[in-house]
Amino acid sequence: MTPTLPGAIARRNALLGTAAALAAGTRARAQAPQVLRIGVMNDQSGPYRDTTGIGSVVCAQEAANEWGSHAGFTIEVLSADHQNKPDVGASIVRQWIDRDGVDVIMDVPTSSVALAVAAIVREKNKVYLNTGAGTADLTGEQCTPNTIHWSYDTYMLARSTATQLAQRGGDKWYFVTADYVFGQQLERDAAKFVTASGGKVLGQSRYPFPATTDYSSFLLGAQAAGANVIGFANAGGDTVNCVKQAHEFGLNKTMKMAALLIQPTDVAAMGLDIAQGLYLTGSFYWDLDDRSRAFTKRVVGRMPGNHPPNMIQAGCYASAIHYCKAVEAIGYGRAKADGAAAVAQMKAMPVDDAAFGPGTIRPDGRALFPVFLFQVKAPMESKGVNDVLKLVATTPAAEAWRPMSEGGCPLVRA
Repeated sequence: MTPTLPGAIARRNALLGTAAALAAGTRARAQAPQVLRIGVMNDQSGPYRDTTGIGSVVCAQEAANEWGSHAGFTIEVLSADHQNKPDVGASIVRQWIDRDGVDVIMDVPTSSVALAVAAIVREKNKVYLNTGAGTADLTGEQCTPNTIHWSYDTYMLARSTATQLAQRGGDKWYFVTADYVFGQQLERDAAKFVTASGGKVLGQSRYPFPATTDYSSFLLGAQAAGANVIGFANAGGDTVNCVKQAHEFGLNKTMKMAALLIQPTDVAAMGLDIAQGLYLTGSFYWDLDDRSRAFTKRVVGRMPGNHPPNMIQAGCYASAIHYCKAVEAIGYGRAKADGAAAVAQMKAMPVDDAAFGPGTIRPDGRALFPVFLFQVKAPMESKGVNDVLKLVATTPAAEAWRPMSEGGCPLVRA
């Protein structure tokens, strides 16, 4: 037997130690947590802070909490305030993706910001789950393979509210409109459905957004025109102020008030004595069924003011859950590397969650669910501070949203 020299032993031990260290490092890397990051970007200081804001972050975090580390990956949630400015929103998104490794951009109210973000997300091949902006262009001419539009859009709001009210005698409309992309599209779509239902549009007043707080001249213009419906083509604090001022003038006693986008939290903040009788459309309401009530119970203690989530905020939860399911289906690595592939998988899978229930996602990125027309309850009808709406009518999913053939999305053109 050839003796082993001390130097050889040392070299062998060193090699074994190096191999062990490499193996340990490989195991550590293999066991390193696989993380996907969702950036919730919205208005946290302006007119939409209550309808999106921290409530959207809470709902996205609920999805992350429920998912846990299922399928070997976890979800982290970041948030930022875009101040309703496209340049600010674009800067945040680029920083999130390039520096912070964000995989999904979510919420994004204000249509001008939303459209700017959609272009960046496509360029970077990440995922864009919009729940906060209303422009139907996100699934129309400016659709991308990286975008899914959840919760609502201008077409759905206008179709449900205008068609259902026109069928109930509200056939002479006057619009008070925020003069930017969202308000303009909302007015345009609602006017089309009013006339298609045999009604007339008697006029409109468009005001600078977000610099207007006094709507008295616009409201009196509706009264002078002889309208029996005032359609508020705006959102957030603007709609709240319009409804309050209309109540001060007593217009709610002679006309139907139609808020083309308002949230139950806004109604609760105004008070039923002011908002009673107001019509609005939504795709989610916390008290709609057992599943929506159970979901609400899980998040309401963390929501600002302990208010139930609205359809925008609930959409953050629902779309995040569906995204996680899609990542599980195609694998973490592929989803991380290819946002369009993750979106394609989301479209291929049926949707079902506690907030919206069963649904589908079309090739143009439009998520489809039934749509509901609600009316604000009178104070004597309410059983509590958050019991503010009663269901008036339901539009099936197949009828509620703009037909894909009318949208002009280049992803589905023949």
